[in-house]
Amino acid sequence: MAKPKRDYDDIPGTFVFDARRAKQGYALNMFCKSLDVAENREQFRRDEARYLSSFDLTDEQREAVLERQWLRLLELGGNMYFTFKLAIFDGKSMQHVGGEMSGMTEEEFREMMLRGGRRETDG
Repeated sequence: MAKPKRDYDDIPGTFVFDARRAKQGYALNMFCKSLDVAENREQFRRDEARYLSSFDLTDEQREAVLERQWLRLLELGGNMYFTFKLAIFDGKSMQHVGGEMSGMTEEEFREMMLRGGRRETDG
């Protein structure tokens, strides 16, 4: 049975975290949440692939985590607040992650935010 199309399914570059994505990304988000615990962070730091094997991730989700594909993580059901725990683990800022998601440097992203979230070309 085909999934019903939502009004927001075709917003370019945007993956709305709705009930479908929550279900899709449950294991991914639980992995990210597990990084709240120091012992888990240490296990992940020692062997990322091995640690990930204890979660029921899809191959695509596993690859996105290992390669830190920030936007792809959201597409695969990751919740921004949970996936940011992985960025914090890496010592990355929200501006860094936002920049990578937007094809910008961290500094360019920060400057755009100071302009109200608009690029210079947006007018």
